[in-house]
Amino acid sequence: MNSDLVYRQIQPDHSLVDFVDCFWMLETQTDQARDVVVLPDGRIDLVLAQAQSEPFHVLLMGLGTVPTPARMAPRTRMVAISFKPLAIEYILRHPVAALVDTVQTLPTDFWGFSGSDLADFELFVKKASSRIQENLEEQVDDRKRKLFNLIYETQGSMPVNELAENVYWSSRQINRYFNQQYGVSLKTYCRVLRFRATFTQIKEGKLFPEQAFADQAHFIKEIRKYAGTIPKELFRNKNGRFIQFSALSSD
Repeated sequence: MNSDLVYRQIQPDHSLVDFVDCFWMLETQTDQARDVVVLPDGRIDLVLAQAQSEPFHVLLMGLGTVPTPARMAPRTRMVAISFKPLAIEYILRHPVAALVDTVQTLPTDFWGFSGSDLADFELFVKKASSRIQENLEEQVDDRKRKLFNLIYETQGSMPVNELAENVYWSSRQINRYFNQQYGVSLKTYCRVLRFRATFTQIKEGKLFPEQAFADQAHFIKEIRKYAGTIPKELFRNKNGRFIQFSALSSD
């Protein structure tokens, strides 16, 4: 992580692990705007943010399928909930199919949040966890829970037909569910997770496929598709522009 960026992450309570990937905080500490690239990572982020020159706002970021350029204003502070897909149906209760590779601005009092929640990251996590628990009322479909557990355990590398067989749910029905709720197919979501799983190995300078890729050419093609560049350039991460990749050093 670059010295002008501060990043922190807190893992969710065990009762929330099916719905929350993590809570995170990011702060820029310079008076200069910063150009970054947001990489697809299989998460849906609810972000509270405020900059020195901008008002407090709340954003919902849909699933990403392409590298997305963004500009962070000077002295920006963000706190966020990174949701796993199950949270869309069982906590937020509204599909995000229309938000693929885009962002929705929410009311600034969404879930009772306000600009004051940016001041203390630990208190934000407690408040956010409480809001999630309050909104989680329905019993989760066991097939969906098992499906996502398999996807995460295999880091997106298990074939779609094998996933379907394991959860006794047809691939056609699963894809209909994914497209209606998230705006992407199951195969696309798995490819994004497989891409995300390469972050750690590339960060360590391992610029070759370790698993789940047919060969080096396939590996490079997938990295280029989701990062917009080759593994070597992602490893270099010039000026810390790949924001999630930069954050790995602080995990």
